[in-house]
Amino acid sequence: MTADAKRPKREKPSFKNLGRAIRFLGHYRNITIAAYVALFLSTGAQLLVPQLVQNILDAVTRGMMAQQLATQPAQVQSTVVSQAGMTMEEFNSILANPLAPLYWSIALILVLAVVRGLFAFAQSYMSEKAGQSVAFDFRNELFAKIQRLSFSYHDRNRTGQLMIRATDDVEKVRLFIGQGLLLAVQAVVLLTGALIMLLFTNLQLTLVILPILPVAMVMFMVFGGVTQPLFVKVQQKLSTLNTVLQENLAGIKVVKAFATEPTEQKRFDAAADDLMNQQITVARIFSFLFPVIFLIAQLGQAAVLYFGGNQIIAGTLTIGEWQKFSLYLVYVFFPLGQLGFIISQMSQAAASANRVYEILDAHNEVTDKPDAKPLPPVEGAVVFDGVSFRYFGSTDLVLNDVSFSAEPGQTVAILGATGSGKSSVINLIPRFYDVTGGRILVDGNDVRDVTIESLRRQIGIVLQETNLFTGTIRDNIAFGRPDATDEEVEAAAQAAAAHDFITGFPEGYTTPVGERGTTLSGGQKQRIAIARALLLNPRILILDDSTSAVDVQTEVLIQNALDRLMEGRTSFVIAQRISTVLTADNIIVLEKGKIVAQGRHADLIESSPIYADIYRSQLVEDPAGETAILAGTEMEVAQ
Repeated sequence: MTADAKRPKREKPSFKNLGRAIRFLGHYRNITIAAYVALFLSTGAQLLVPQLVQNILDAVTRGMMAQQLATQPAQVQSTVVSQAGMTMEEFNSILANPLAPLYWSIALILVLAVVRGLFAFAQSYMSEKAGQSVAFDFRNELFAKIQRLSFSYHDRNRTGQLMIRATDDVEKVRLFIGQGLLLAVQAVVLLTGALIMLLFTNLQLTLVILPILPVAMVMFMVFGGVTQPLFVKVQQKLSTLNTVLQENLAGIKVVKAFATEPTEQKRFDAAADDLMNQQITVARIFSFLFPVIFLIAQLGQAAVLYFGGNQIIAGTLTIGEWQKFSLYLVYVFFPLGQLGFIISQMSQAAASANRVYEILDAHNEVTDKPDAKPLPPVEGAVVFDGVSFRYFGSTDLVLNDVSFSAEPGQTVAILGATGSGKSSVINLIPRFYDVTGGRILVDGNDVRDVTIESLRRQIGIVLQETNLFTGTIRDNIAFGRPDATDEEVEAAAQAAAAHDFITGFPEGYTTPVGERGTTLSGGQKQRIAIARALLLNPRILILDDSTSAVDVQTEVLIQNALDRLMEGRTSFVIAQRISTVLTADNIIVLEKGKIVAQGRHADLIESSPIYADIYRSQLVEDPAGETAILAGTEMEVAQ
């Protein structure tokens, strides 16, 4: 293998997505136009100042000359005035009021300063407003896309990375659109205007500095191409740092419980060190760029001083013209200095825009078909017809030729060891993932032929991992139905055996829930999640090990409440404890993604050795399991 083959290819710089982001300004056309009109007027006022400075210096020079010439004989005065290209009337006017042109020029400079200040404020305010508006749209589109992306995408991407793209990357794009882009246009306008004025002021001196400009432009292009991939790496390392931080904050109890603070500190230090080193690499390049720019500017200034000085000595260039030329020269080199800052902002914004558009352009594996129709109210018949499934990028089947059916109102229990495919079965019903082979029917409709929203609106889900949101207990129960009445919320809570402990809090249903429900116990969170699902009054109910976080007594209460509420609903129940599924209409036993047994408890205990082993291991060897069955039986008899 050659050295070239071993060397990783450097990522080519791309500004295409930054251009796509800039086109968002079209949504705010009036604001953008106002900002750039103000920019042109402000820059125009700035370009007039050197001409007024020349007028002042020329007026001072003529005044001094007139005062000195007034002491000379009339013949000498006439000769000198004629050589200066003036008439005696002009000479006498200057002599009578030598400061008049000075006053007028100073007044105009003050007026231009006010005008420039007003329009500079307008351009800054309007451009910032446009930039913030674009960032608002950008963040909303990004959040909406992240919400729409399928579970497989979230399986492949870490939360910390997505957070950085929605915050820091969008902010860098906003800074360029709101500030950098305006500075770039201003630099181009000022540079172009100054060059035109230089050409009209003194063509020979202008030709001296023109060769410098292409050299500077080529340097900026090279630096822009080199730095953009480096800024991509900066954002990637920032994402890694944010991921470590996010994971540690989310799992702070685990970190403290295992006393791994030193280990986690080392992880964070390593990520922070990588980020710092990458930022130093970028800073090293720019610390080289700016001195080179100033060197080029100083070489140009030296050349102008030499050739301009010769012209002054020869009498072909006045002091006023020299000063005007020098000021316009500053207007040429100042934008060149600005371009260094602009290139930095643009490279960062381009790298961030590419990262943001990686999400916005991401392919969603689970989408509505073009001809998808809303799913009408369902009865709850669900059929798995030869379903196979593998996760994105995997070659191994998680489910293999799974077939079963559930009639409306039936309860289907799914048992199996860890990794047998239980969660995959229930994840396919609401189309969290799409099947790899076969089909799933709800009331005879293939779930891929109906809209996702209409399907999920008719399915109530309580996942194994309970997620509550910051807000009140009532807000969390009414999460799927914010318009639900207090009576409906309380009824759902009572059905989930949650009402009693909720009313035991001083603030009742308005009790605040901490981040991820940390102020509640595991059993309390689970019952609120059950109430949240039941409030939807779904025809299909999915319970993914929904009683795993409660004690045996609470489990019996919840199970009996669910037994009553599941009447008339098609229910799918995943449970680690076999005691919770004994009354199911159909118990499906999975092993390595295949159905190895299905039927009712009485049949399976006789016909399925695997089911019998699960039963004996949990109920014969586990006294808590027997207690649960006995307690449940006693309560049913009492009813």
